[in-house]
Amino acid sequence: MIKKYTYGKPIQTDATVIPLNATVGMPAPFTVTETETGVQFAYAMDRDDAVFGLGEQLRGMNKRGWIYESWNYDDPSITEGRSCLYGAHNFILIFGKKTFGAFFDCGGKVTFDIGYSDPDLLTVCAKDVDVYVIEGENALDIVKKFRTLIGPSYIPPKWAFGYAQSKWGYKCEADIRTVYEGYRREDIPLDMIYLDIDYMQDYKDFTVNVERYPDLPALSAELKADGVYLVPIIDAAVKVQAGYSVYEEGVEKGYFCTDKEGEPFVIGVWPGDSLLPDVLNPAARLWFGSQYKALLDQGIEGFWNDMNEPAIFYSKTRLQSALGEVAKAVGKNLQVEEFNEVTGNFHHLANSLADYDSFYHNAPDGRHVHTDAHNLYGYNMTRGAAEYFEEYAPDRRFLLFSRSSYIGLHRYAGIWTGDNCSWWSHLKHNIAMMPGLDMCGFLYAGADLGGHGDRTTEELMLRWLAFGIFEPLLRNHATQGTRDQEFYIFKDKKAFRNLLGIRYSILPYLYSEFVTCAKNGGMLSRPLCFDYPDDARARTVEDQLLIGDSIMIAPVIEQNARGRYVYVPARMKMIRMKAGDRYTERIVEKGEYYIEVPLDEIVFFLKEGKVMPLAKPAKNVASLDEEHLTWLKFISEPTQYRICRDDGFSKSSLENFETVTVEP
Repeated sequence: MIKKYTYGKPIQTDATVIPLNATVGMPAPFTVTETETGVQFAYAMDRDDAVFGLGEQLRGMNKRGWIYESWNYDDPSITEGRSCLYGAHNFILIFGKKTFGAFFDCGGKVTFDIGYSDPDLLTVCAKDVDVYVIEGENALDIVKKFRTLIGPSYIPPKWAFGYAQSKWGYKCEADIRTVYEGYRREDIPLDMIYLDIDYMQDYKDFTVNVERYPDLPALSAELKADGVYLVPIIDAAVKVQAGYSVYEEGVEKGYFCTDKEGEPFVIGVWPGDSLLPDVLNPAARLWFGSQYKALLDQGIEGFWNDMNEPAIFYSKTRLQSALGEVAKAVGKNLQVEEFNEVTGNFHHLANSLADYDSFYHNAPDGRHVHTDAHNLYGYNMTRGAAEYFEEYAPDRRFLLFSRSSYIGLHRYAGIWTGDNCSWWSHLKHNIAMMPGLDMCGFLYAGADLGGHGDRTTEELMLRWLAFGIFEPLLRNHATQGTRDQEFYIFKDKKAFRNLLGIRYSILPYLYSEFVTCAKNGGMLSRPLCFDYPDDARARTVEDQLLIGDSIMIAPVIEQNARGRYVYVPARMKMIRMKAGDRYTERIVEKGEYYIEVPLDEIVFFLKEGKVMPLAKPAKNVASLDEEHLTWLKFISEPTQYRICRDDGFSKSSLENFETVTVEP
């Protein structure tokens, strides 16, 4: 059962696909208090209640004990003190004495105090919000009802489940060829190479620097012939430059965000003075999406959208004001307070609330100041691309994912979890985020493998890869100036080759489970307690996951660890893999075990009564042999498994499943 309650005048978010009439009365089990800034919803938690959800957020799977904000924010300093990241995913599931879900549909800031101010009290504060309270038979049933409410998840082309190499620092075609040849030379699988902002001409969207990439269509075709796809970045802002067609056409048609007086609002990002497309305006959104044609026509079939919180280095007006204040200090003898005041003019330029309060959108339900619709920007930028792809090639699946997101974007694209670091704690955060993202429909998701910032190590890369092969989006990405982390530069290349090969071996399983969950509202990644709700110990496990219907994983997440303790919630078969076609297996009973896991092996667990298809390792998805599968099995009678047999590219073929009967 789902009930909707409306407070104030919520902005149209298009997060839901099933229209519901608002219910009159209190949204039980919450109590509601009107405040000067909006509405507060409160729920008294039982001592043993856990709270799951919120998608992309820090800390554990159980969100109890911290205060979180839904406010899409560009800041690579991701530490535990943060309350918000790049996405706003306002769904929570209370698991305990009373199990229910709640979705707070609001385009602006929402605060979730989950036992921070009062350890036993959950409070949610919002302004102009639709609240959906969802009840069901159990946690999985509630998630399924919510996912039905918000619509089916995006399914990318099959090659997007392969391994991707990326770095901000591949500046030209020669760099791309070096990466491609390095992977091929060492026989390490590869499906994608990413292009960061250096491929553009002067950081202008939808352009190519022809000195660095003299023939992008030829390069794309050459690599694609070997199963490797180029995936360029697209940023949110458009450079202000006479003669640049995207800028000139957008200004002519009034498709950019404006200030209070209706003039284009000028910000600064990579290209300097820039304008933000008004993607809440459907006409402007589709217009911006249509610009992707410039790269689609050059053979590109995948994109990653960035800087779309939207990130603002400065607004032109506030930068000039800050420079003026600094000019006043020239020649003065500054005491510490005066010095801090002068430098503070620059410390607070980026992503300022004052700037977000200064520009406007023309949406179907009226003109809105950006602050009230802030969390919807990246969603609608990416939605515009997906809507245009539907026109460009209606039956074709393109790779598309975004840094900023809101619930609803999951129908159009995937996400990555932003600018993490090469820290063991961020590997742990990666694991903890996945179930929350699944609950909110973001099945095609993943973190930057090995860390985006700081200095990775060979050990961290191997351990992160051992987890990452179970994530749908498997991308190794780092920022410029960091240590090179392409797999072929490390000492133990064989370990990387074999572990990554396991990804391709399990891909028939991972892909089939993904498509099934995307279509029926299931969760690909789940906390143990969702499948074992009566197991008190399972509720406390934060670093193990159930993946698909058949397996449980328990990654090693500590530096210099030779293994880890694993909680097995039921009788299972432990699979130890050194390569996709080399493994051992043994049955383990319910209990806690210390498991040795060398750096060049992966250990996971097959549930009793379940089977799992395996293919031979392959150099990429295109060369994967799915006609000659072997089966991992822990069964005592013939068992059926539905395997996806689509063509990997078209939407229409996604209905092609084959039911295989596996004998004991």
